[in-house]
Amino acid sequence: MLRWTITFIILAIVAGIFGFGGIAAGAASIAKILFFIFIVLFILSLISGRRRI
Repeated sequence: MLRWTITFIILAIVAGIFGFGGIAAGAASIAKILFFIFIVLFILSLISGRRRI
């Protein structure tokens, strides 16, 4: 699950660069959505990682 969180944060950063740089207006909203997905997956991976210890 940690690989998915890293993938989503990279996609969010790339979409944010394109959106905030003026290339695509819709990419900024995609970056926000991907960022929140990243946060949720990151918290879930932290919780599931603690259970295995």
